Amino acid sequence: MIKTIVKSSAGFNGLELQERPMPSPAGHEVLIRVKKTAICGTDVHIYAWDDWAQRTIKTPQVIGHEFVGEVVAVGEHVSHLRPGQLVSGEGHVVCDTCRHCITGSPHLCRRTIGIGVNGDGVFAQYITFPAGNVWICDEQIPLDVLSVLDPLGNAVHTALAFQVLGEDVLVTGAGPIGLMSVPILKRAGARNIVVTDINPTRLQMAAQLGATATVNVAERTLEDFLASNAPALGLKEGFDIGLEMSGSTAAFSAMINTMANGGKIALLGIMPAHAAVDWNKVVFNSLTIKGIYGRQMFDTWYRMAALLQSGLAKEIAPIITHHFPYTEYEEAFKTAYSGQAGKIILTWD
Repeated sequence: MIKTIVKSSAGFNGLELQERPMPSPAGHEVLIRVKKTAICGTDVHIYAWDDWAQRTIKTPQVIGHEFVGEVVAVGEHVSHLRPGQLVSGEGHVVCDTCRHCITGSPHLCRRTIGIGVNGDGVFAQYITFPAGNVWICDEQIPLDVLSVLDPLGNAVHTALAFQVLGEDVLVTGAGPIGLMSVPILKRAGARNIVVTDINPTRLQMAAQLGATATVNVAERTLEDFLASNAPALGLKEGFDIGLEMSGSTAAFSAMINTMANGGKIALLGIMPAHAAVDWNKVVFNSLTIKGIYGRQMFDTWYRMAALLQSGLAKEIAPIITHHFPYTEYEEAFKTAYSGQAGKIILTWD
């Protein structure tokens, strides 16, 4: 039997530590001994059992999708992996048969299944995982960093959605993915990186990671900040690139209001259904809005690996602020829910 962290039933606010039978890999799967997992905002939604979780999660379900572990066995049809390899994995399982999958764009598959969302996840001592979704890790990269490749991939995908070399970039939302985007943008040559949020702790982290400026929009508007600081930053017409990471209607509106004509927005944050957009500004200012979901499989993973090997691993390490053994998951989730943390790691060894 193995230990797992489970959302046990609908209406239950919280999670449970449960025992389940040791899994066995099918023909195209591998068995992985989990070393570390990281808590995602998605996991916090499931923990709190909010409206999204109630519509999406089928209980009982093991949660989690961010992990690093070691292969301990492979299915009979798996030839490219072997026991002992250090691995993580792409948490989106695609159909492999639709138009997008067979033409090289599987990240656009409409039949995508999210591990830890549409089926059992990785918060367990041992997991089975589709062999085609396994990513072999560079063992020179710290395990903590390898456990957050999933959200780091979101940051890489979003930050590099448009050409940022020499551009002025606005990042709305200093959650872990927004924070990860800052050193990526710096490496990609962004001129100015302005980060907005309402959390002073997260904004301080953004500054430490290299943001040119931070704006606490609970204290002043982005428009007011620009009125005072645009000349010093060399901003004459607004931001060239926007990365929306917050899911906040107010943040998105402020972004649209402060984009230069012809500006480009990468939209990762999930807006509420009632979110209003000033389409006149989008149209008459010739703005481009690109929705971002997950990672490009596996182009983003290769870019991410190269960035980590060239020094990004050290740069994003400060975003990981807390460690807990998996048995203390309740305290870990309370810390995550408080908003006074970066990435939180659960250790399973």
